Amino acid sequence: MKNIIRVGLLSVSALAAAAALTTSFTTPSFAEKTVEVGGAAMYPSKNIVENAVNSKDHTTLVAAVKAAGLVDTLSGKGPFTVFAPTNAAFEKLPKDTVPTLLKPENKDKLTGVLTYHVVAGKMSAEDIAGKAKANGGKLELTTVAGGKITLMGDDKGGWWITDENGGKAKITIADVFQSNGVIHVIDTVILPKS
Repeated sequence: MKNIIRVGLLSVSALAAAAALTTSFTTPSFAEKTVEVGGAAMYPSKNIVENAVNSKDHTTLVAAVKAAGLVDTLSGKGPFTVFAPTNAAFEKLPKDTVPTLLKPENKDKLTGVLTYHVVAGKMSAEDIAGKAKANGGKLELTTVAGGKITLMGDDKGGWWITDENGGKAKITIADVFQSNGVIHVIDTVILPKS
């Protein structure tokens, strides 16, 4: 009888140990703080491209990044601040603009448009607000394309980007942190001087 009890206790102990071991491999020891963009969680441990491909609101941007050959760059170490236009933002462009830009012969122009949405370094919304406040409420940034964009807050707490042509885009989702930078989702495609 004592042997049966010992075997029973050993079996229970073995099951408990196995359960603990399984739990430690399947349950993360910490939960990442994610932001949902385009119906998908954006993980801070993933890079810009790894997250963007999961957003159903950024399929046009992802296609453009692939066509421009920027996947490796935006998957790289960075850090980068990306102002990421949604599919709806691309739809605001004149008809046939996106299909024309996606043609191989327009790769340089497409690259220029996309890198105009990228700033070297990682700038959170707090960083942007702090630098803008110190500069009279506006912040001018130089993009990776070499052009200038100006960020300015409004009286409702929103932030706007003005491009070199006077076009404006609103930041609709800020601080989508990535392993190699941060994304701020915008509602309009900003364009460099033509």
